[in-house]
Amino acid sequence: MSLDEIDYKILHALMLQGRMTWAELATVLGLSAPAAGDRARRLEERGIIRGYTALVDADAIGYSLTAFVAVTLERPQHRIAFLELVQQLAEIQECHHIAGDDDYWLKVRCRDTKHLERLVSNQIKELPGVIKTRTTIVLTTVKETTGLPVSD
Repeated sequence: MSLDEIDYKILHALMLQGRMTWAELATVLGLSAPAAGDRARRLEERGIIRGYTALVDADAIGYSLTAFVAVTLERPQHRIAFLELVQQLAEIQECHHIAGDDDYWLKVRCRDTKHLERLVSNQIKELPGVIKTRTTIVLTTVKETTGLPVSD
């Protein structure tokens, strides 16, 4: 997918301020508001912009524990059930299929260690085919962003 300089400017601007109006975006781009809106909509239609969301402070709503859970499945045929469970559990923010000793790497947010224990022991490990998990609890987050380095 080829992107031009204006596309990159749109992506950069919207990653910094996703609620900006088309008029505000137009000012950044040096275009009219309708032209800016059309360009942004084309990026949405192409799937480059996947959506817009509010960034919520997890601590502020009681989800102060962040952990990474490595999961190893016994066989590939257990993947479908595992991925269905991942989609159902709101505590799982990210799921990555990885190379190496483990099969999946999950980023989870929980209220406390008891909540984490229930998630890992009663939901993830109970799933047939999950043969091993390894949990790493985050002490402090130094950087966390949804932005990507965009340039033309």
